[in-house]
Amino acid sequence: MMAKQLRQAAVLTAALLSVSSLNTFAAESVAIPTQTMDPAIHAKLPADIQKSGVMTSVNNGSFPPYEIVTGSNGLDGASADLSHALGEVLGVKIEHASVTGLSGILSGMAAGRYQMGIGPIGDYPDRQAKNDFVDFVKEFVVFGVRKGNPEKINALDDTCGKRIAVMAGGSAEQVIRKQSEVCVKDGKPAVTVQSFSDQPTSILAVRSNRSDAFFSSQAPLTYFVEKANGQLELTGTGKSNGFGDIYQGTVVPKDSAVRDAILAGYQKLFDNGTYAIIMKKWGLEGNMIQAPGINLAKAQPK
Repeated sequence: MMAKQLRQAAVLTAALLSVSSLNTFAAESVAIPTQTMDPAIHAKLPADIQKSGVMTSVNNGSFPPYEIVTGSNGLDGASADLSHALGEVLGVKIEHASVTGLSGILSGMAAGRYQMGIGPIGDYPDRQAKNDFVDFVKEFVVFGVRKGNPEKINALDDTCGKRIAVMAGGSAEQVIRKQSEVCVKDGKPAVTVQSFSDQPTSILAVRSNRSDAFFSSQAPLTYFVEKANGQLELTGTGKSNGFGDIYQGTVVPKDSAVRDAILAGYQKLFDNGTYAIIMKKWGLEGNMIQAPGINLAKAQPK
């Protein structure tokens, strides 16, 4: 039975990603300016990276429209464009690797297998203890539900007794688990928290009625809703939904020498307009920030 479910999930995920490729094709018509290596920024990199000319960025699966995994080491999307431009500024090639879950990203970097996770990954003060974030976008967390919102999920208070899909180990999972405790305290049914390892599987759980809603970042949810042929819609927009300001960015090991090089590289891409071109190419204008920064998050999820 489990094997059958896994096969069905794999088929559904492949189908969704094939639909996603249509948006990728449309985005290909936007030209990204070629960058020139900046010697001063290149000099900020550790000597071993300067010598090898290669950095490895790790992801935990597709996070459209930022990260669209196209193979074991392939990546498309806004983050792929950004990492390519960043690599040109740094004077290195940025390669990509995929692992399972946020914990896989963080443990892999701690072990020295990867130098960065291009992300964007949620920046929160508790994560800053062991990692640094070079933030380049702002995000919002909302619900993706079936068309018509049959379970009437418009806010956190509406999730009691519902099946809510989240990304395993993510900040949304923390918020929804806290909400479940509030539900029980108020004498209401607990939230059934369903943790998934990637975005496509999570959204497909909603489409197949195995989950009542997917609680996640607005940018990828907007992308999936647009590609769902009218089967899905967003709810909870314009509300805090348990979060303060949400900054997301590239994660690196704490106090890593690559941090300052990446920040300087991003700043150059902001200044020369390349950042804006990439964000607009992928429909992410609403997530742009004025300047990149390190550990911009100051408030924990509430």
